[in-house]
Amino acid sequence: MKIAFTKMHGAGNDFIMIDDRQSRVPWQDHFLMAALAARRLGVGCEGIILIQASDKADFRMRFLNPDGTEVEMCGNGSRCAAAFAHAIGAAGRAMTMETMCGLMDAELVDLGVKVWMPEPTRKTYGLVVNACGRSFTGDFMNTGVPHYVVAVDDLAAVDVTGWGRALRQHPVFDPEGTNVDFVAYRAPDRLAMRTYERGVEGESGACGTGAVACAVAAVERLGLTLPIRARTPAGYELIIGGDWRDHKCTGLTLTGPTRTVYTGEIELDSLESEME
Repeated sequence: MKIAFTKMHGAGNDFIMIDDRQSRVPWQDHFLMAALAARRLGVGCEGIILIQASDKADFRMRFLNPDGTEVEMCGNGSRCAAAFAHAIGAAGRAMTMETMCGLMDAELVDLGVKVWMPEPTRKTYGLVVNACGRSFTGDFMNTGVPHYVVAVDDLAAVDVTGWGRALRQHPVFDPEGTNVDFVAYRAPDRLAMRTYERGVEGESGACGTGAVACAVAAVERLGLTLPIRARTPAGYELIIGGDWRDHKCTGLTLTGPTRTVYTGEIELDSLESEME
């Protein structure tokens, strides 16, 4: 079966976008989806996003990690989903999408795409985790997916792959594991970050849910102020907005650029033959 796809990125986070409103894509086949996401044998991406029909919203965003597993949502992925859904006529400039986290609103704006994020849950500040012969002190929360935020002085010196893998798989985060964000706070309203992403199992080009987690930790623990501008490894900027109310961040939004890189078609049968 041949399918059309669009390759997009959101602030350096790259995705395969597929219009699956006719429910033709065998997304439950994790091995096939992993082959599609493979950078050398397939198209290559940090996530596969299907735009599907929904009876609750304008469309459903189904998000698959590069290993083919489905996860709750993705911040930059939801921004790309909004831009792509608008481009294929599935939604207007303002829209609501269905996700595993519930309904999310999004809007195309001058700076790119703005999405309203889920309220952070399971917040645990000052969580100490011992790994790689080191003691890490970080902040854990779920901003749609789980994140462990570790503040550092020198981002360039961080062993994102080694430290990130050890923390992502640490028993304290069982059973689902966690994404790991290393963040350097630059000013009262600025930060830079690098992320070891669960499912990618390596450093990601950007992470929207991670940017929100870093921003919430910065405001609630360190006294930084919203909106916060987060710089991604690729040099793009994400803006985390919201309100400060009752000593916590509420109404959080994520805004940033999206870009269509190219479009194409791929024969899924050829990927299946590569897997045999």
